[in-house]
Amino acid sequence: MTDDTNKHGPEATDEVFDAAPDAAEAAEAAAVAEPDPLELARAESAELRDKYLRLAAEMDNLRRRTERDVKDAKSYSVAGFARDMLAVSDNLRRALDAIPAEAKEAGEAGLNALIEGVEMTERSMLSALERHGVKKLEPEGQRFDPNFHQAMFEIPNADVPNNTVLQVVQAGYTIGDRVLRPAMVGVSKGGPKVVAGENGDAPTA
Repeated sequence: MTDDTNKHGPEATDEVFDAAPDAAEAAEAAAVAEPDPLELARAESAELRDKYLRLAAEMDNLRRRTERDVKDAKSYSVAGFARDMLAVSDNLRRALDAIPAEAKEAGEAGLNALIEGVEMTERSMLSALERHGVKKLEPEGQRFDPNFHQAMFEIPNADVPNNTVLQVVQAGYTIGDRVLRPAMVGVSKGGPKVVAGENGDAPTA
């Protein structure tokens, strides 16, 4: 009986002391595992700020795209109609060019009135197109530019720089900053070549 008491007494005391550090470690682990409310609030605030900045950037991009689309719609919505009207203008010019020079010089009243009427119609049509952003290209004497011109033939000429527009077969037009119809042109061949310099194109032998 006495041996059992002596045996279990000290061991039980040791077990109590051994359990105390375990409880402290568990409490410390629990404290570490539990997130700090302040840190959580900061993280949430940073996340919300990032989402707000992204949304603001997207809205700004959308606004810019919308403004550009509206501007393009205003500028280019008449492009198809303008192109058709240019075909009508071309026919008016062909009609005028088809009148023999002798008939014009004869000065017949009826013919002169017809010519003036056709010319007035042509000018009025081109003026109306210009009010809608359509502008005529004037490439003669300029360096050939494939973005605005369409070369139809070459003209041998050693006196002007190579690839200079010497003749316009059909007028070209732009609408806004886009080509509505390229100018059909004849370009020079056989003259000095042109190289790009700091101050523009300069002829070189």
